[in-house]
Amino acid sequence: MSNSDFAEAAKQLLKDQKKSWKQLHEGYKSLKEIKIKTFQFDGFRMKLQFNPGRYISTSAEVDEKSINDRKCFLCPTNLPEKQKGILCEDEYLILGNPFPIFPEHFTIPNTNHVPQQIKSNFTLMLKLAKDLSKHYVILYNGPKCGASAPDHFHFQAGSKNFMPIDDDFHQLKKEHGEILFENDRITIAAVDDGLRRMISFESIDTEKLVTAFNNFYEIYSSISCNNGEPMMNIISAYEEEFGWRVIVFLRDKHRSSHYFAKGDNKILLSAASVDLGGVCITPLEKDFDKMTKEKLTEILTEVSLNKNSFELIKQKFDKAILRLKI
Repeated sequence: MSNSDFAEAAKQLLKDQKKSWKQLHEGYKSLKEIKIKTFQFDGFRMKLQFNPGRYISTSAEVDEKSINDRKCFLCPTNLPEKQKGILCEDEYLILGNPFPIFPEHFTIPNTNHVPQQIKSNFTLMLKLAKDLSKHYVILYNGPKCGASAPDHFHFQAGSKNFMPIDDDFHQLKKEHGEILFENDRITIAAVDDGLRRMISFESIDTEKLVTAFNNFYEIYSSISCNNGEPMMNIISAYEEEFGWRVIVFLRDKHRSSHYFAKGDNKILLSAASVDLGGVCITPLEKDFDKMTKEKLTEILTEVSLNKNSFELIKQKFDKAILRLKI
């Protein structure tokens, strides 16, 4: 299939599944009941979405015991009988997500039960971003960064131009960013907007993107206190004219202290790629009602990488780039 064929096939799959699979139909029906409010920041927007259909994902227990005690819901043998998919790249399935955030929302799991780990799958992420680029962007949640199935490798895909960062990024980079490296093939930037800290890669060249990302990954791993993969969320988009834009959000925590607080101080918001992309999900209406710009800032600042570590990554990456042939 060509790029547009994959994107159109996914769109058709969703239409068919809304008719044939009641759970997915009800999930999309519930999107009509969501509430949204928007907070304006310096050069960018953040939206808050009250979405009761996301309660299970937001509150998912992802500790080792909880994962071991349940059947993996992404393994092909455990998928609902009514759920259909599109095979791509020989061992991935494009599946309609029955708990949507986006107007069109997909999960793309490996057909094998392998752990969530981006380094060996980054090239695939670029391929999927291109193949689905007519309608969708690709998202990756690290195993301790919002993935509700950290034991089973998967991406997500969602409607283009739904997240504020899709439209706000260039302004965000201009006002809050620093170019770490730029030539006629690739641009690498570091952005700190006061809520999120991110590294972006923009290029028309797959090989240069992979080289730059792998180098960044090694540097981030070297300063990370996390066992295993350093904490990150990724949004990857592709445009025929400009190539890829990959935004990597750097993390210190899975969930903020607000998530674990008691009583009125508790806010059930578990930030993942969509949230960091500017659509913050809360499945409880009371949390939606009491959320303020200041509280949202506290939550995202707490889970994002601390400033000292971010500066260290920038320094190390800046030096390493000079040695890379990009």
